[in-house]
Amino acid sequence: MVPKSVVPPSWEVPLQFRERLGERVGRQRAMLADGHLLLVLHRPPKKDETERFARLFWRKPDGTWQSSELGNGPTALTRHLGDFAELIDKFDRQEDQAQSVADYFGILEGVSPLARTVRNLHAVLQDAREKLPGDRDLINARDKAYELERSAELLVADVRNALDFATAKKSEEQAAASHEMAIASHRLNLLAAFFFPIATLSAVFDTSLSHPLEQYVPAPYAFYSVIGLGLFLGVALAGYLAAARTDAQNGRS
Repeated sequence: MVPKSVVPPSWEVPLQFRERLGERVGRQRAMLADGHLLLVLHRPPKKDETERFARLFWRKPDGTWQSSELGNGPTALTRHLGDFAELIDKFDRQEDQAQSVADYFGILEGVSPLARTVRNLHAVLQDAREKLPGDRDLINARDKAYELERSAELLVADVRNALDFATAKKSEEQAAASHEMAIASHRLNLLAAFFFPIATLSAVFDTSLSHPLEQYVPAPYAFYSVIGLGLFLGVALAGYLAAARTDAQNGRS
């Protein structure tokens, strides 16, 4: 009984290929038996896609190629690499247009699994090229996979650097906004400290021009005394708060 595997049932490949492959694709790899070469590769991964789907490429001993999805001939492997090239170009264009932290993070989520897949793809093609050193199609595919791996790695590095810069810039803007809010709050505290004594004294002693204290102090000196004392205490309290803030800032520095 032929074991179930991801290899198409119609393919007349060596039995050991089917025995080594299960119903799931597993990792990318190259297998050689009796002159037959089987490349177990992955489709380009989509964003938030956890499962990997197989694309199989079978090279017969006579040098002809057959694939599970992309047709026959060596151009099938070329089309497979072209799918990765299109995705890398797509993310590269998105990186050029990205402006916010969310934009860069979304690109990184998509390009990171793509870079891993391309890196493993290059390793598989290198292994296949060593198994069949004279096959020019494998050499060309290996070289193209190396270029894609390099492009994907550079793109990941650029996106991460841009993400770090955008995050730092956002943090700097938030720190500046917090600083401005602290200054505004301090100014309000100074105003409150300045007017608190005069408001308190006015509530206690009254500030009308006809003042009860005028039976002891000639008019309008009672009124001026309350206002003057309140202003003096307000200036003193505001000065104390300003000095305390300055000391706190010097202590932090």
